[in-house]
Amino acid sequence: MKVGLHRFSVLLAMLILGLLSVASAEKAQSYSGVVSDAMCGAKHAMPGSAAECTRACVSKGSKYALVSGDKVYTLETNDKGALAQLDKLAGEKATVTGTATGETIDVKSVSAGK
Repeated sequence: MKVGLHRFSVLLAMLILGLLSVASAEKAQSYSGVVSDAMCGAKHAMPGSAAECTRACVSKGSKYALVSGDKVYTLETNDKGALAQLDKLAGEKATVTGTATGETIDVKSVSAGK
């Protein structure tokens, strides 16, 4: 009897954990906006273009950001292709696909905006 109860408890625990992981798993979504940097956001402080300011701030350690309406999302990625695309699109419209947590997007892909 104890073996059967133990097996049932283990199966029940696995089922609950499985349901919790499915419920908490977030789907990647697409976000559109202008590529900036986390330090400047929507308002660039350096003289020159938004692209030049973004690249300068990122070269000094700031993260890329996406300005979408009133929101500024910090973009997190180590993917060299995504970083190259963000650099190319600095100051321009882009679509970022990823998972948002608060005001940070874990970037899966980047493409030119429309």
